[in-house]
Amino acid sequence: MAKSLIRLEIVTPGGVVYSEEVEHAVIPTANGKIDILQHHAPLIDRLVPADVKVVDRDKKVDYLAIGSGFVEVYAEKIYIITDQAILVNEDDDAEIEEAIKRAEEALEKGKNSNFDEAQLQVLEAAAKFEQARKLAKGKTR
Repeated sequence: MAKSLIRLEIVTPGGVVYSEEVEHAVIPTANGKIDILQHHAPLIDRLVPADVKVVDRDKKVDYLAIGSGFVEVYAEKIYIITDQAILVNEDDDAEIEEAIKRAEEALEKGKNSNFDEAQLQVLEAAAKFEQARKLAKGKTR
């Protein structure tokens, strides 16, 4: 029996980060994590910064950390449009910890200054992305 695959594309302002046919993907949305397989009902939802679990055709599991954005699901394709995405299997633990520290320091400075709400949201999103990166990296072990 042929495997049912669905194409997953993750796109950031910098370009395509991931584009593969997969068995399924677990996507973090504003309404909770959803597991998407081929022939899923059409869906559009807002993403939250977290990890995306991807199971490829060979049952290999990969994790990507993503920022905020949107997901669109069709019967044969998943589009993720996000401000940030990284495949965490290639990440260095020390680099992740340093990035978290920088993001949290920037957020604290922003809260103690005259930053407007939009600027604080950008800093908060960066901190959440780095935390998602750390969580996703921990799942690859």
